[in-house]
Amino acid sequence: MAKVLDSNSTKPVEIPQISSVFDPGNLSITSFKVENPSTANGKTKPLFIVAPTEEGSFPVLLFLHGYMCANTVYTQLLQHIASHGFVIVAPQLYTSMFTKLAQEIADVAAVTSWMSTELQSVLPEAVKIDLTKVGLVGHSRGGNAAFCLALGKAESSLHFSALMGIDPTAGYNTLFRTKPNILNYIPRSFDLEIPVGVIGTGLGSQQKNFLMPPCAPEGVNHAEFFNECKPPCCYFLAKEYGHMSILDDGAAKVGACFCKGGSQPKYLMRKGVGGIVVAFMKAYLKVDEADLVSVTNNPKAAPITLDPIIYIPA
Repeated sequence: MAKVLDSNSTKPVEIPQISSVFDPGNLSITSFKVENPSTANGKTKPLFIVAPTEEGSFPVLLFLHGYMCANTVYTQLLQHIASHGFVIVAPQLYTSMFTKLAQEIADVAAVTSWMSTELQSVLPEAVKIDLTKVGLVGHSRGGNAAFCLALGKAESSLHFSALMGIDPTAGYNTLFRTKPNILNYIPRSFDLEIPVGVIGTGLGSQQKNFLMPPCAPEGVNHAEFFNECKPPCCYFLAKEYGHMSILDDGAAKVGACFCKGGSQPKYLMRKGVGGIVVAFMKAYLKVDEADLVSVTNNPKAAPITLDPIIYIPA
């Protein structure tokens, strides 16, 4: 907290400062691909890894990309998060629009097997990973896949300590949901024993034009995912942004051809979402709640409009 003098007295008054999680962290980072990762059970999906280069032991995040997105179009967002002290593994799960969600989840499970035995060997020598502290993050369909994996729809080699969905989407509408169906339409019905965060977009449920359906339709989007989460859980609505607004600038422009995105600068969305992910994962992987409390208590600290913010403690 900064301190200033009240104009009517000499007593210092504390005022909130903008949380540093919305700015790049102080760690240098590296980004690289592992094209042909393999385990004792065979090859798994290509990987994009973003990690600090400085000495330390860091928690790990597994990041799942959105529908028909390349894992590298999240580079700026992932670099922001990694610079605050996280090792991030982002697999390229599919390139075909016909890939079923069940196959995607199975492929993610195979990646966790690789992570449990091989991840350490590809990182800078000074960087150590703590696989007792692993977070799961997914965007769009990848958010749905993240929830599916956390709910046990495939057998993971890692235990997840926290889960975050970024505009998770479970299908075209309530009648045409992606299988396996996990939405129950019953409040707090997800059988999850870990903290969950959900970030939604205010424009994701709106059509780009009369030819394009919404990219995050009502009934299968962030609102229902959060509705089914048990405490502790957090919800943040990025009111002025759309479903693809977190992507790197070039990809975000392509995404804007299909999804309504708004006119606000996309780099602020990446800073906002990156900061929320950092604050949430610091709270539950690093046992440091200061930034999460700051964000939830002071929404104006964020570079984007977050309305509403809901935090339900355990």
